[in-house]
Amino acid sequence: MTSKNLDLDSVWLILAAVVGAYVFLFGFLKKINEWYYVIRLGKKKHSSLPPGDMGWPFIGNMISFLRALKSQDANSFIDKLVHRYGKTGIYKTSLFGNPSIIVSSPELCRKILTDDERFEFGYPPSFNKLLGKKSLHGISNSEHRRLRKLLVAPINGHEALSMYIGYIEDIMISSMKEWVRNKSPIGFLTELKKISFNVITKIFMGSTDSFSESMAEHYAHIFQGLFSLLPVDVPGFPFHRALKARKILVNVIQAHLDERRWKKTSNDPNNIQKGMIDLLLEIKDEDGEELENEQIVNLLLGFLFAGHETTAHAALWLTIYLHDHPEILQGVKEEQVEIINRRPPSQKGLTLSEIRRMDYLSKAIDETMRLYGIPLALFRKANNDVEINGYIIPKGWKILVWCKAVHMNSEVYSNPNEFLPSRWDNHKLKAGSFLPFGAGSRTCPGADLSKIEMSIFIHYFLLNYRFERINPTSPIRYPTPSPADNFSRGSRNFLDHQTWMSSYQNKPIIGRDLVYVMNLYLCTRLFILLFLITRVVDHVVLPKELEFE
Repeated sequence: MTSKNLDLDSVWLILAAVVGAYVFLFGFLKKINEWYYVIRLGKKKHSSLPPGDMGWPFIGNMISFLRALKSQDANSFIDKLVHRYGKTGIYKTSLFGNPSIIVSSPELCRKILTDDERFEFGYPPSFNKLLGKKSLHGISNSEHRRLRKLLVAPINGHEALSMYIGYIEDIMISSMKEWVRNKSPIGFLTELKKISFNVITKIFMGSTDSFSESMAEHYAHIFQGLFSLLPVDVPGFPFHRALKARKILVNVIQAHLDERRWKKTSNDPNNIQKGMIDLLLEIKDEDGEELENEQIVNLLLGFLFAGHETTAHAALWLTIYLHDHPEILQGVKEEQVEIINRRPPSQKGLTLSEIRRMDYLSKAIDETMRLYGIPLALFRKANNDVEINGYIIPKGWKILVWCKAVHMNSEVYSNPNEFLPSRWDNHKLKAGSFLPFGAGSRTCPGADLSKIEMSIFIHYFLLNYRFERINPTSPIRYPTPSPADNFSRGSRNFLDHQTWMSSYQNKPIIGRDLVYVMNLYLCTRLFILLFLITRVVDHVVLPKELEFE
């Protein structure tokens, strides 16, 4: 064997050793994170933790988590855990800077969501900073129960819902007419968000459209900030923009609140109740205590946020699924025609009883909520060490109730990837298997209002418009699933007026901070690898035939 071959073999052996050292180095770093979070719990707790891994120091498993959100299958993150550790339905990980437990079985989801003694809200700190410490996301379980008792009737009571229907109809009808009248490109999801935001601000603030338009853009910044990988107040990052937007929104809401309070105390003859804001000013608990000013502002901030984003996206996906399943669309449409045919000639507009009779549409809405995946997860935190199904959840650890995995569980829903409203005909719900609005005492108080809004939208949209999808292969983006092109569609009403809905690119929810971190992460690994290689090559003596002149 020549010296040339020996030297080349040595180079390959050294390179292999370098790569091995590189792999070992990063494997060691992952073990450090495991030791930091897990080993210090003590042998008894450590051995009773669910299966899983804690990822890298500082960032945990956030890179793979956000990579899954940017993929076409957000459930791939949990699928990898299942593939690696089996169908335990509970796994340990590290997300949002905290040691965490993910649960994905209906039984465990029910246990955690309905146990207010051992678990409390555990959303990332960014939620409290943006929505407020006294929002429904930030308060204690006992305070939440008190507020929920005071708020349920004004939001979900029969009288309140009947009154809201008129508001919703006016906004829906005028908005759809505007689409046709403009005959110019629009983004369907953008328009749905406008409609939903106008509805929620009318109900909660008694506001005008101009008031809604001035706030909608700021809420978009808050939404991006909530899911920011790096919640740092540094210019250029989504979280910084979100904090600025929150400050503006708080000032707007506070000014509106001051105006309503002044009108009430000044005996203004033009003062009439215009929205939930007036009810919040009047609410008193059993001890006669009124809500604090900060609490009212935080509640309104949260209601306006939650009340338009989720409803708009749900209406979007309901429209998509109906469009893609003509036979189901026809069934829903026939139900709407029958409702109109049964009403007296003098009646104009929908009633609450008519909406309650939309049985097939209600099933289509439920199937949409199951399939399209909002929320992906609900957050809780363990108040104490909790033993559940033979595993220990340590005190202070966060819990992610992975709703998406529950809704796509083939053992609960046959053919889970199919849009099948008929599955709800005789479906007996297993506790914890349907979680679009949460479960237990923290169930969303606006669930009925959201479904009524979607029902009214579909009623008027299907009876007056037909539509075609321009870009059916558009990829889906998360954490709030939506087509990346904002759902471009063409829409035409039956009177042959037409408008075309074009592509409208929103900024990705997972923004530049993720790009910065992933680039830094990859560049760091590449730098270390190249550094090790160059250090080795410096000591390799090449044969003269390979030397450069």
